[in-house]
Amino acid sequence: MAHRKTSAPRRGSLGVRPRKRADSIIPRIKSWPEINSSTPKLLAFLGYKVGITHVIMVDDRPGSVTEGKEIIVPATIIETPPMVPIALRTYTYNSWGSLQTFIDAWVEPPEDLELRRACSTYKPAGDIDKRIQMIENNLGKIARVSVVVGSMPKFAGGLSKKKPDLLEVKIGGGTSIEAIVDYAVSILGKTVTVDSVFSPGQFVDVVGVTKGKGFQGVIKRFGVKELPKWHKHRKGSRRIGSRSPTIGAMSEVPQAGQMGFHRRTDYNKRILAIGQNGEDITPKGGWPHYGIVRTWYVMLHGSIMGPPKRPIILRLPIRSPKWIPQSPPTIRYISLDSKISG
Repeated sequence: MAHRKTSAPRRGSLGVRPRKRADSIIPRIKSWPEINSSTPKLLAFLGYKVGITHVIMVDDRPGSVTEGKEIIVPATIIETPPMVPIALRTYTYNSWGSLQTFIDAWVEPPEDLELRRACSTYKPAGDIDKRIQMIENNLGKIARVSVVVGSMPKFAGGLSKKKPDLLEVKIGGGTSIEAIVDYAVSILGKTVTVDSVFSPGQFVDVVGVTKGKGFQGVIKRFGVKELPKWHKHRKGSRRIGSRSPTIGAMSEVPQAGQMGFHRRTDYNKRILAIGQNGEDITPKGGWPHYGIVRTWYVMLHGSIMGPPKRPIILRLPIRSPKWIPQSPPTIRYISLDSKISG
């Protein structure tokens, strides 16, 4: 008689615990990279997932077995309508060495941003000129400079909503805090496009919320093996055999619970192309569950999390790869065939 295995590898990463629903569909960026740039710039940009296609490009990875040859790779399209910075936010260190908000300076946003939809009680905090003067008089206390930006989803082709999504983005680079503050003041209330933040060929981190799958059991959630069917199972077979003495403690034993709609980060996804004409990448019949792309877009190598229309944040890489491309890849073909099956 064959011996039945009594142990198995642990399933599921402990690095993504707890497996709970994301607090917000717009994830909050908690870590920012340090960049070496003489000119200040935004470190992130907000977009909306469109869909996935495939392209034929020349492999320019040094040392690759297909270097210099044409390869077929999957490509994800993200529509990135322009954003408008509406507030300057500064931080300082408190007595415990942690960052805390110092001074905010809010501007009256342009009417086409429709910020009232995002915040019905929005009011600019005092005279902006006085607040900017206060910031400039306390440059020695400032440790971080950020801007609160609002997206323009009504300009995106596949979105029906007009309510802008708000995101706080750190400003990096620059030679001094004074230069960073001057840059932030110069862009307040003005339109910022994605090509001023990223360039084709570089790597970015993708932050978003995965597809939600609801409450699932251990078979689907962790991939554990179903109990053998040739025995009588008084309490079911799609379950684990025993939890052991783990009740009341942080257990590593697979259990049923929420699956999907988790905040996740994909590191070092390469930008294949950035464009302004959405017709160049819209397939016949439009993108399934999205429609057509009307404004700026970013094409990423590979797949990313979330369904179509899901807000996606592109951030400069916090773990830079060993290979830094010096030029954008050469794309020979973009598949524009219909993506609607049947």
